[in-house]
Amino acid sequence: MPGTCLQRPGGHGLTLGTGSLYVVSTPIGNLEDITQRALRVLQESALIAAEDTRRTQHLLFHFGISTRLISYHDHSPPSRLEKILEQLTCGKDVALVSDAGTPGISDPGYALVGAAISRGIPVVPIPGASALLAALSASGLPTNAFVFEGFLPRQRSARRERLHRLKAETRTVVLFEAPQRLHATLAELYSVLGDRDVVVARELTKLHEEFWRGTLVESLDRWEEGVRGEVVIALAGRPDPLPDGVSCLVEPGSSDTAPAMLIAQRIAAGMSRKDAARDAARETGMPYREAYRLAAELGSVDVSPH
Repeated sequence: MPGTCLQRPGGHGLTLGTGSLYVVSTPIGNLEDITQRALRVLQESALIAAEDTRRTQHLLFHFGISTRLISYHDHSPPSRLEKILEQLTCGKDVALVSDAGTPGISDPGYALVGAAISRGIPVVPIPGASALLAALSASGLPTNAFVFEGFLPRQRSARRERLHRLKAETRTVVLFEAPQRLHATLAELYSVLGDRDVVVARELTKLHEEFWRGTLVESLDRWEEGVRGEVVIALAGRPDPLPDGVSCLVEPGSSDTAPAMLIAQRIAAGMSRKDAARDAARETGMPYREAYRLAAELGSVDVSPH
């Protein structure tokens, strides 16, 4: 009943402190990837908050677990969050699960975790499968430093803005993408970032698991007809970072890229925009006015082009 705590045996209607919120990782494909600890927590919890109760019910049925389920996803009303928190404050343990993998990674789990922490409720991670880490670990790209961008924004202007911020990123970039948008996203990555090594991982841990490795240009032909199954994209970082203090405002892959790099290097070395533009025009054949336009975008020294 909303607003009340259920009586605990021997408790005379009182609780013995709060329960714990368990953040439980579940398989991303192969059911053998679940841990013994995860199974025990799912069995012993009073309630499982699931992003998709149908998918979670399939998992529970497979392992003979009958714990009660409640849905909790992006479109759940605020009252659903409060209901889960109420059970925790009443002393009941709750397990949080996503569709697959680790909760809180590109799903609404972080909001529940944050709310529980703010109320002093213990939050306990039960680690396990993660599509992000599975793809990254077998990608062959550098893993000592990486950045996870999740799903790119749906709105074109917001998506392009996000991609432009990644131009100078030297770390490996990992993205999630829906299968029907894979080709469009690869094309946009090439348009904004230029050609780079890329890995497309799909159907991870499932029967038709695939890792495709190549360049963004090559990927446009390979994935032109689309794909089935969940997709992770791992993208190599920028191989040649710009000098400190210089921002890349020119589209990689365009005819302006080589002059822009020459200008950026000379400005970083202390040369004026005028002289940097003149050098670049002389070495590349670009008209001086175009070279100066690039210098004006890339440089920080206020020099007139006269």
